[in-house]
Amino acid sequence: MSDRSVAVLAGGLSHEREVSLRSGRRLAGALRASGLDVREWDADATLIERLRTERPDAAIVALHGGEGENGAIHAVLELLGVPFVGTPSSACRRAWDKPTAKAEFARAGLHTPDWIALPHTTFRELGAQSVLDAMVERLGLPLMLKPDQGGSALGAQVVRAAVDLPAAMVSCLAYADTVLAERFVIGTEVAVSVVHDRAEPRALPPVEVEAPGGVYDYTARYTQGATTFHCPARLSSDTIALLQRTALEAHALLGLRDLSRMDAVVDEEGMVQILEVNVSPGLTDTSLLPTAVAAEGSDLGAVFAALVERAVERG
Repeated sequence: MSDRSVAVLAGGLSHEREVSLRSGRRLAGALRASGLDVREWDADATLIERLRTERPDAAIVALHGGEGENGAIHAVLELLGVPFVGTPSSACRRAWDKPTAKAEFARAGLHTPDWIALPHTTFRELGAQSVLDAMVERLGLPLMLKPDQGGSALGAQVVRAAVDLPAAMVSCLAYADTVLAERFVIGTEVAVSVVHDRAEPRALPPVEVEAPGGVYDYTARYTQGATTFHCPARLSSDTIALLQRTALEAHALLGLRDLSRMDAVVDEEGMVQILEVNVSPGLTDTSLLPTAVAAEGSDLGAVFAALVERAVERG
């Protein structure tokens, strides 16, 4: 595989640029250690010309947020006929929009916390306080607020008292025009990554997330040592098996390809409550997919080298 050329696409202009660059650097190093010829390219105005003139055998989208997860870069790669590791653009859009994905899960009989998604205009036109009161009446407290699109928990926060809701709503709307309000689920937070580096897609060992204050927000995600991870999760073998089946089912349901990461909570009744599924999992030193790969004794570079081979064969 040493003659394969791979372009790792990272950076971009989203709020998650710095995280993406960290993911890209780590992935590029792992791929080079596996013997591949790696180029690290930013997703900027030079990208299309580079893809045409320095065409790689395959590309890997290591972008987070915005064009890295909503299918935009994937659509460009499809347009240019460049094989890539990751999900087709149409399925990226389904996963990127959290209310759409949650509705898919609910229709399929998978559990996801009760929710409501409302655009900024609804609060302005119908009266913010009236809408917030109805939201609390329906979902109760505490509740989770998050942008309807986006990653890395940017803008996400737990609201425990009604008096804090207006300020939290304003903060959330800084990242999106629509807010997803979700019933807060008490339980064990876990992440289950799916990779298709072998004949069939497989779920990696679940990673249990023990965040400070019980909230896995942006700071908890990307501050070294702030969060404790347990892999495999400290759950029964039956629950771990259920988590892995659920991750595979969610991956297939949304039409995802090559890799994904399901974020979920195992509630007090032992049910898996899906929070969201990410098509471009983080690959930084504190990210969950690399943690799961290491826990099962695999090598990150080898896993992605196998995904590159699958992409080239598809291409």
